[in-house]
Amino acid sequence: MQTRTAHTERNFIKPQTACHSWVGTLLLASTALVAIAPTTALAQSAPAVTQAGAIAFSIPAGPLSAALTQWATTSGMRVLFSSEITRDLKTSGVNGTMTADVALGRLLTGTGLGYSFTGPTTVAIRRNVDVLPATNISSEGTIVLDTIDVQGDGTFGYIATRSDAGTKTNTPLIETPRSVSVVTRQEMDDRGVQNLPEAVRYTAGVTTGAFGYDPRFDQIYIRGFAVTTLGDYRDGLRQYAGSYATFSTETYGLERVDVIKGPASVLYGQGTPGGLIDRISKTPTGQPIHEILGEVGTFGHLQAAFDLGGTAPDNKNFLYRIVGVGRTGDTNYDIADDELYLAPSFTWRNDTTSLTVLALAQKDETDANVAMINKNSHVTKVRASDPDYDYQKQTQYQVGYKFEHQFNDMFEFRQNLRYGQADLTGRYLTGGVTGGGFASAASPIYRRGSAAVEEDLSSFQVDNQLQINAATGPLGHTLLIGLDYGEMHSNFGSGTAAANAAYAINILAPYYGITGPTPAINTRTNTDFDQLGIYAQDQIAWGNWRFNISGRQDWTSRTQVNGYTGLVTGDREDNAFTWSTGLLYLFDNGWAPYVSYATSFQPTSNLGYEGQILAPATAEQYEAGLKYISPDDRISMTLAGYNLKEQNAPKYAGINPTSGLLYYQSIGEIQVRGFEFEGRLRLANGVEAIASYTYADAEILQSATAAEVGRVPAVTPRNVATAWLNYTVQDGPLFGLSGGAGLRYIGQTYGNNTNTVINSSYTMFDASLRYDLGKLNQKLTGYSLSVSATNIANVMPEICNSGTCYLGQGRTVVGTLKYKW
Repeated sequence: MQTRTAHTERNFIKPQTACHSWVGTLLLASTALVAIAPTTALAQSAPAVTQAGAIAFSIPAGPLSAALTQWATTSGMRVLFSSEITRDLKTSGVNGTMTADVALGRLLTGTGLGYSFTGPTTVAIRRNVDVLPATNISSEGTIVLDTIDVQGDGTFGYIATRSDAGTKTNTPLIETPRSVSVVTRQEMDDRGVQNLPEAVRYTAGVTTGAFGYDPRFDQIYIRGFAVTTLGDYRDGLRQYAGSYATFSTETYGLERVDVIKGPASVLYGQGTPGGLIDRISKTPTGQPIHEILGEVGTFGHLQAAFDLGGTAPDNKNFLYRIVGVGRTGDTNYDIADDELYLAPSFTWRNDTTSLTVLALAQKDETDANVAMINKNSHVTKVRASDPDYDYQKQTQYQVGYKFEHQFNDMFEFRQNLRYGQADLTGRYLTGGVTGGGFASAASPIYRRGSAAVEEDLSSFQVDNQLQINAATGPLGHTLLIGLDYGEMHSNFGSGTAAANAAYAINILAPYYGITGPTPAINTRTNTDFDQLGIYAQDQIAWGNWRFNISGRQDWTSRTQVNGYTGLVTGDREDNAFTWSTGLLYLFDNGWAPYVSYATSFQPTSNLGYEGQILAPATAEQYEAGLKYISPDDRISMTLAGYNLKEQNAPKYAGINPTSGLLYYQSIGEIQVRGFEFEGRLRLANGVEAIASYTYADAEILQSATAAEVGRVPAVTPRNVATAWLNYTVQDGPLFGLSGGAGLRYIGQTYGNNTNTVINSSYTMFDASLRYDLGKLNQKLTGYSLSVSATNIANVMPEICNSGTCYLGQGRTVVGTLKYKW
């Protein structure tokens, strides 16, 4: 989030004598915690120390404001900063003998803040901006800094320096011993992102489009494993999914997207081995936000949106933000994409406490069946359903809050809570019913029946976190103790009708426009799931070393009941212990090698031969890598290698001849070994870029189907490469113009686990062009025009996945007129 800060540094704290140094330290620390008032710190009476002198520093991890105060005390210098720009920022501390400027640079690593010497013994802390306005020193000795933009979440252009996702603490990414990527708001705006898969598809380790273009769900894989449902998080809390109902994401309502790669159960509970995606909502920032926009695009795309925020007129402690979207139109092959979205949020805060209430109401309409007809192992360009018959309508609501309280420099408490509800109805035509499909291999007539689904889903989550910032000798500790609980209730119903001659379609001369009745719901399942977890984590800093260790105990329960008869069809309780550890060394030049280990568990709803719910799958990952962040936060790189193995995964085994039900066996084992590179840069000359490469060697080690053993899991590419380059004209006649271009290469995949169906590799090109109209005419200040295009060459990859085939998203062009004031 962004905060507009105009501040004046003044009122230097009076030096204390040596005999009262502890009183001075307490006063300095308490002053640094004042949230709104400008802050300065002055060392004890001691000989002035220049920048070049070597000093022994021992500053523990903790709040940045307190660390800056201790730096001033140790170095004998005055440090000037606004407590507004250090609010909620943490540092990993510094230990060792070094010059004052080196120590200060280490304290500020990953915070997005920089410093400049305004005198021989005076340092001003400021936001890392391209040009720092000249400092004005008044006759009273006060230092006045011009208004600057502060990006409070540690994101600058395409680069993020901090993330809560990997540790649940505000830790610099360079000091997090695992691979975490962040998609910033500016990146999404520059690329013209319209949905979540578009947002993350330039991220290393991430693949999208495993089911072609599917606007119903956020179909995303990380390191070869689907995170569509079990890796779906928003604001640090899981968004539970039912059989069909899943909480949809409107990307205009997001501030950023955090991507954790690899098992994350130790902090979040049950989950896929691939990791998770945390969608961070737009919330109040304290900065006036006034933005409205209109869009027009291909396939009848029309959209209007607004983002409004600020502070209450008579109470600066009360902040608000309201985001809204209205959209209508289609996508490929008349697949609907209609939406209404409204997300208000309100924050109250003072020096030590913050409460943000978030709400969301959303209504979506798309199609329930987006598959294409598959003929003789080849996908056609004929829809399996009919756009006039087909629909999937969902209404969802969420309300919750984020509460934070800092007792002192040592203790902090946070609580995140949310309730959500999603109601879905849908119907579609399909050949997967009695009498459906082709009558023969030579016949062009595809026989279809109808199907209907409906689901009501509700969920509740709460996560309590106590953070303790302490030191034991030379070791700095950030200790996190958490207790979270989540539950989900689903009432799912479905029904089908046999093939109907009126619904048949000739793939050689397809005709759309079919209408007909909705089949009755004839099966219903009620599912209840809950999870309770307790976890602990210690982030230890010793000099340049960073060591993390964490553990978690979970208890889960799942019950499935026949909604008509009340008969319990599945009931299971499980408990699991997961843990992780990591070690990282932070070199002074910004490089940081690391190693880590993590485990996860994943309960299943699949039934065994006797009708019992199977035991959870488990996974473990070994990872080693190298990170880099430049001192000015303009270059960021991560190279990671990993060995990820899932065990005890449910695998289809056949049909029980007595019950007639499908059954599974917990014998599946999949291993993915690979490496990833992701680099981001933002140069002072207006160039910003992203590049990533993913190599994944995936293999099925065990399966209930012998033909799958030794094969590659379906839709898992061995090679993926992406690159995006953006340039903003800095001066001259084209000043105000910016644009970007990118490419995405997805390697060959297989359409099934026996590798008998091959999906060819493909490359897509994207581009965008933007112009600030205010640079053309001052009367147009605040207006901007942009055009974004995805898949410019209109490549239409054919993607088959486990017996069903889909087509990728075709060329899409969207023009946007935006006004900000």
